[in-house]
Amino acid sequence: MRLFSFYDEHGTIVAGRLDGDGVRLGEWVDDLSGAFGDSADGYLASLRSAGTEVGGALQRPAPAIPRPGKIVCVGLNYREHAAEGGRDAPDRPLLFAKFGNTVVGDGRPVVRPAESHALDLEVELGVVIGRRAQRVTTEQAPDHVAGYIVVNDVSARDWQGSKPALRDGEKGDGQWLRAKGSDTFLPIGPVFVTADELDPAAGLRLRSWRIPGGGPEAGVPQPMQDGTTADLIWSVPELIAYISAAITLEPGDVIATGTPAGVGVFREPPIFLEPGDRARCEIDGIGTVENPIVDGSSMADDRPTAAVAARPATRA
Repeated sequence: MRLFSFYDEHGTIVAGRLDGDGVRLGEWVDDLSGAFGDSADGYLASLRSAGTEVGGALQRPAPAIPRPGKIVCVGLNYREHAAEGGRDAPDRPLLFAKFGNTVVGDGRPVVRPAESHALDLEVELGVVIGRRAQRVTTEQAPDHVAGYIVVNDVSARDWQGSKPALRDGEKGDGQWLRAKGSDTFLPIGPVFVTADELDPAAGLRLRSWRIPGGGPEAGVPQPMQDGTTADLIWSVPELIAYISAAITLEPGDVIATGTPAGVGVFREPPIFLEPGDRARCEIDGIGTVENPIVDGSSMADDRPTAAVAARPATRA
């Protein structure tokens, strides 16, 4: 079953079952994040017989999982991606986290922070947890998967410390929190596909494109990544077992499983997302998420300046 999340006329996010070119609603809820409760099973079953059709004018896409409780990400989970950066594949899953502030939907702006100059895209398969998972085995793990989504793990490569992104005198943060966890850095597509319809181990094709906003190639999609989930180093069940041994996973949590080779930072020369560009990510069998890039320096906010944020601590 394929579900589509969208904003209704009141600006509320709702989800319905895709039926041909239309969307049919069942139980009226705010979004999938709030609908799952202790288990996704009951809500998903109610949507299988959904019957109220929604007009196309109401179908402004929203993130399939707009309020994930946890976003657990996996780095270097494709050997070719590790190799393109000159690194060996890790001997265990490399985990990091994103937070709810990173989530945006299809068509919404991704903000390049004013202090960064090296924005990159990463197409990834997102796994949505449907049942509580605590210390589950690899064999048990599939029973805890509700379904799959497409996500873009947007990354500030200069903050991440990737050498091709660093200008003279620059160095990275030493960890990935700011580089991966800034506002709008996790676009999520509107489509959620239930686990019974897809098998990542069989190979789902993942692709990404940079669509330039200016110059002679403006509007022409530039292929970036092209891989398959069959090449994951650690499979979805293995990731769930590894993560749940230390971190209890709840319904509505998301695991971003890693990205294939082809990212911009390791191109010759590097290719970064510029304001005016668009980033498109696609997974066969799920769908796409596409977002414009905007310049954060033109956006007013009340955050402290770098000088204030970096001032030395004083003793009481």
